[in-house]
Amino acid sequence: MNRRTRQVGYFLSSQYFSDGVRITLSILLPSLLFRELGQLETGMALSLGALNVSIADAPGPVMHRRNGMLTAVLCGFLVTLATGFARLNPYVMGFEILLFSFFFSMFAMYGNRATSVGTAALLIMILMLDRPLNSQQVLVEAGLVMAGGVWYTSISLLASQLQPYRLAEQALGQCIHETAKLMAIKADFYQISSPIDDAYRRLIAQQVVVSEKQDAVREVLFKSRRIVTESTRTGRVLLLTFIDMVDLYEQIIAMYYDYRNIRERFGKSGVLENIAQLIRQLSAELDHIGLAIQSPVPFHKSVDISGNLESLKRCIDGIGEEKGSTLVLRKVLVSLRTVSQRLNTIQKNILKPDDEPLNRTNREYGRFVSHVIIDFKSFRNNLTTDSSVFRHSVRVALAMLIGFILTKLLPYGHYSYWVLLTISVILKPAFSLTRQRNVERIIGTFAGGIMGLLILTFIPNKTVHFVFLVLFMLGTYSSQRINYIAMVICVTPFVLILFSFLGVGYLGVAQERLLDTLMGGGIALLAGYLFFPQWESEQLNKPMQDLLKANLRYVQLLLDSLSGRRIDVIEYRLVRKEVYITSANLSAAFERMVSEPKHKQRNEKLIYEFVVLNYILSANIATIMSARLTDNVTSLPVLMLRPVKRALFALTESLTRLGMYNIAEAMVLPAEAVLPLNQLPDDTFLNEQLQFIQQVSSDIGKLVERIKSGKNTKRSSRDTLPEKVL
Repeated sequence: MNRRTRQVGYFLSSQYFSDGVRITLSILLPSLLFRELGQLETGMALSLGALNVSIADAPGPVMHRRNGMLTAVLCGFLVTLATGFARLNPYVMGFEILLFSFFFSMFAMYGNRATSVGTAALLIMILMLDRPLNSQQVLVEAGLVMAGGVWYTSISLLASQLQPYRLAEQALGQCIHETAKLMAIKADFYQISSPIDDAYRRLIAQQVVVSEKQDAVREVLFKSRRIVTESTRTGRVLLLTFIDMVDLYEQIIAMYYDYRNIRERFGKSGVLENIAQLIRQLSAELDHIGLAIQSPVPFHKSVDISGNLESLKRCIDGIGEEKGSTLVLRKVLVSLRTVSQRLNTIQKNILKPDDEPLNRTNREYGRFVSHVIIDFKSFRNNLTTDSSVFRHSVRVALAMLIGFILTKLLPYGHYSYWVLLTISVILKPAFSLTRQRNVERIIGTFAGGIMGLLILTFIPNKTVHFVFLVLFMLGTYSSQRINYIAMVICVTPFVLILFSFLGVGYLGVAQERLLDTLMGGGIALLAGYLFFPQWESEQLNKPMQDLLKANLRYVQLLLDSLSGRRIDVIEYRLVRKEVYITSANLSAAFERMVSEPKHKQRNEKLIYEFVVLNYILSANIATIMSARLTDNVTSLPVLMLRPVKRALFALTESLTRLGMYNIAEAMVLPAEAVLPLNQLPDDTFLNEQLQFIQQVSSDIGKLVERIKSGKNTKRSSRDTLPEKVL
């Protein structure tokens, strides 16, 4: 199965596609049924309620999804009532828009699920603006919206009951798929034609995606009582596979070497192309595993690459010592063998898991997931300009009010609520995301509008129109969480075809939709720039501190291990998880910063080097720790521990420069002079690794000092990365 075929298989068996099918049917069926009964308005109100709750049906444990959907049902009912009466007076409606936009945007402080509930409530408010109802009809409409929400909730929960492990399988499959992509990027470091800096950027960006997918799997697995407590075969397979996957991910990250030196020494020998090909082959095998877990297709028969590994070994042996020691190539070979063995272990566990019970408790699993407490105290504490959620909520409220006023002053059409809808979906906490959404919305509206007009103009058959309507609905709801521009491209012709069924002139609707999109996008962009702007360059200090603190704990754990202390596996995995998450958070913040206006960016070159150096530091620690966890516990001589202690000292100093004081978790010795390698005990390679960890930690400190002093040079990252890295 080639890569393109696997991509199609992943999508068709993904949670996004199955959600799209469920949402499409749940929204479409009430309207179709009541249309046959001559009560289309009733059916559309029910569909509106189903649409509202579908937004709040974010992935996660069944209990959390149920609570989120029921909250959305209640909010939808109350907002429908309030908006139905408030719209009778434009001043009251304006006040409601200001109040509700602020209140429901503040839900973001409680996490992604609560954010979805707030978004759903705002959608109901916006769509009710176009419903000319009297007092009695408002009550009926609110009841129908609630009934539609209950209808969707029932369908969603029934699907979860019939397939209790399906969501976890899909989340794990997507996680493995993204990890396979990351492994494929590692192959580019051995591809001479691929620039190393570009490979680093793509690797760091992909780490962000993998971290998000791992969090999603933890959320589903470790918060689902059925999977954690019940000893079913499927639950055991999912837990074992995820644990093995995180260990494999560490092994992939730990495959770090001096790539520039390797290219200079062995670039012409042809061995690097063989290594890159082997990594891509292992990546494809991992991709097959993810697809097998996620989809009902038969398990892919694993490909035996032992012959390729032996061929690589002969190639390395044939190089000899003419270009110096080939030890680094042999270590690459060992790493590839280790990855291959881990893949075989995962495949065996999937086909026939061990009967030995997992020695974990609910409490231990709970340590790997975050827990959000929803209370009024958190809401009250965030009512300050120091809170990014508060600033964004004020920004949304003001932008929505301005959009509403403009639609009243410029009554050029009947569907101007699209202006508010555009503002609500485009305006994001970060300006870079707002600008990106704005561009995608405009491009998607143009492209989708042209598609819709061509279909309605040149294909007069209503049956064909209905088929396109269903397909575009399916595309809209399947891509809404993964590809915004694809969602907009699908939703525009879907709306145009829908209005043509309702007897509304689609040409006028297309023109108004485009104008409203441009107006709403312009308002959102100006609001993001003018009202309490949140520039990433002003927010980077916190994620930098978090990453340094996590790496400090990682180095401390390394020191404990080298000193002879037995490291608890759970403790190690928690520290490792924190390193990966904080690294992904900083990488994501950096990517947002470089998407902002140039004059708002600060120290972008130095921040990039900071991200890369911290990645290199954690990769080298992982290389040593992965071996220490499997070997017998041994303590090293004091002289060999000195580089690690100096690394701790350097990282502690860096944290102090960034504004963190009283860092009690790092018990370090004062800095000492670096000892020559020939004065240290044997095991030269380990000595070099420890010296390198100290060197990278020292270079991080120098970078932090330059960042705090505001010295941002225009040199490339190669100028400041340590020579060993290059």
